[in-house]
Amino acid sequence: MMKITGITLHYVQMKLKNAFTNSFGTVQDRSFIIIEANTKDGMTGWGECVAFDQPWYTEETIQTCSHILKDILIPAIIGQHINHPDELVSFFAPVRRNPMAKSAIEGAIWDLYAKKKGLSLANVLGGKRKQIEAGISIGLKKNDEELFAAIDNSLAQGYKRIKLKIKPGLDISLISKVRRRYPRIPVMADANSAYTLADMDTLRELDQYGLMMIEQPLAYNDLYEHALLQKELKTKICLDESIQSAHDALQAIRLGSCRVINLKIGRVGGLSESLKILKLCEEEGIDVWCGGMLETGISRAHTIALASMNAVNLPGDISSTQNYWNRDITAPEVVVLNGCIDTPDKPGIGFEINRDALEAFTVRKEHFHA
Repeated sequence: MMKITGITLHYVQMKLKNAFTNSFGTVQDRSFIIIEANTKDGMTGWGECVAFDQPWYTEETIQTCSHILKDILIPAIIGQHINHPDELVSFFAPVRRNPMAKSAIEGAIWDLYAKKKGLSLANVLGGKRKQIEAGISIGLKKNDEELFAAIDNSLAQGYKRIKLKIKPGLDISLISKVRRRYPRIPVMADANSAYTLADMDTLRELDQYGLMMIEQPLAYNDLYEHALLQKELKTKICLDESIQSAHDALQAIRLGSCRVINLKIGRVGGLSESLKILKLCEEEGIDVWCGGMLETGISRAHTIALASMNAVNLPGDISSTQNYWNRDITAPEVVVLNGCIDTPDKPGIGFEINRDALEAFTVRKEHFHA
């Protein structure tokens, strides 16, 4: 049993090494809320809120998450005795949605739970893989030379799958050029909800390029029209933004909306909900991979642990620290060797927090005590 006696919110701002562009816009500066949870017996667990400053990915933002964390979620658990992270579902039941805020605290509690048991987070989740296969997401580039250079660099690092961002007007032309230059590499396309059913002919045309999948081509909250589209495509549809819970995943599977799910811990409300989705996908024969959110090493560590589960059967967006940050807040850095990342075996998330780096990037803090 763990008594949560203190929680600190670290409001962090970091600059990406390279701007990341998708169909919505460009991200260069990245804000986070890092959650530090302490127990009565002096243990510390770490979580991360991966919402963005603006609500372009989901409706949550750093500002909305700050409100939900400070005014609702933290008061619900501070001073409480918790036996298992799954108990947070009942603590947070009165709060509808807000999955990224919930996931941030839940991640810290999972870290504490694993440390209390003296086991790695992967171990307590049920992960079996000692290594996970890594893919990489490449944003839209200014020209072909920049795009090809990014792909060449990724292949040199051994990444098992390349994800390319597309949008109307930059889709067939982009994918066809990539396929001519790289006819055999595993490639997928991510549309970030940039299309409608009126674009059916364009999306059908992508079938000829042997893509692993097309991710979230239609509206961010849609299941029905994706089902109509999937019937028309040979290429597998992967859902991202449309899946915010195990219930969403079940509906998508029953409707035939997708054949693949991109599982992001923050988007679905935490590891407990992620495990439910993995169990469902394993039972229904749906492919799964773990997505990234341009996050720090804390969230990346949670994702590595989840990706060690057998039900995660495709390479995810979990790449090397060096691709994103000049300096991260965790140590050691996440490193991809021959396209794989070692699953940490130390207790908890398996990475140490670099307090100096955390302090350097922190713009303000808020403390809560029992």
